[in-house]
Amino acid sequence: MISEFIQPPYLKAGDTVAIVAPSGILKNREREVEQAIDLLKSWGLHSVVGAHVFSKANHFAGTDDERCEDLQKAMDDPKISAIWCARGGYGTVRLLDKLDYSKFKEHPKWLIGYSDITALHNQLHNQGFQSLHALMCVSLTKDLTEVQSSVDTFKAALFGKPKDYTLESSSYNRVGEAKGELVGGNLTMLHTMLGSNESIDTSGKILFIEEIGEYKYHIDRMLQSMKRAGYFDNLKGLIVGDMSKLRKNTTLWGTSVEQLILDALSAYDFPIAFNMPAGHEKDNCALILGKTIELKVTKVESLISFN
Repeated sequence: MISEFIQPPYLKAGDTVAIVAPSGILKNREREVEQAIDLLKSWGLHSVVGAHVFSKANHFAGTDDERCEDLQKAMDDPKISAIWCARGGYGTVRLLDKLDYSKFKEHPKWLIGYSDITALHNQLHNQGFQSLHALMCVSLTKDLTEVQSSVDTFKAALFGKPKDYTLESSSYNRVGEAKGELVGGNLTMLHTMLGSNESIDTSGKILFIEEIGEYKYHIDRMLQSMKRAGYFDNLKGLIVGDMSKLRKNTTLWGTSVEQLILDALSAYDFPIAFNMPAGHEKDNCALILGKTIELKVTKVESLISFN
């Protein structure tokens, strides 16, 4: 069990960010990557783009070896201060057993991404490092004002001034207070990691989850499986992000997804906060995973403090 996560150095003007694509193919997404480069430049940051970011290998942004090569090079380079994933999709899990963290440990850097990148967040956490759950290059819209809140929280976290969050009230909130290191990410990926070296120890921690494109019964099945594996036994608190584009089964589930989560976790008494704007929506607020936070949940609002 990690006693305390190592925080990579926050960024400052003049630092360099590597853009890599460890997952899905970036077909016709050159504009978003160029926009990401311009955004970094406006913050006084340099950028380098992985040699295989726009490679194509069926579903993936290049072969496993090509995607791994870009990621490993960025991890090893002491001149790189952060690694920004261009997109998610699927494919990161295929790289986990190929990565070598020996040089990364000498020069830790921020990994940035969400969704499929949860696999890398998990691996980093089990190596003992903080990372950044935040927007990716393809999250950028042509008019940045559409995602300005996400961009602002991303920049703030990257430069060492993470924002606290006040969440809208939810009648589903389970009230209470907790303090612990924040871990988690995409629910499907967290479930996928069960039984592997990348399954995270949630004991004494606060878990964040988000999801997209699943049936409600799939969400219940994952939660039940994780519960049976002891995932929630010593959890301090739960933050629920966006549950986006849920699919409808011919046999309706019968309750809201919020009630589904409460029912699945009814055996526990830790606080649960809904309405965290993080996940697969335009408002995707940055979260520093591995950082100790304070969580206060009431029926009126929920407060998440990183400071």
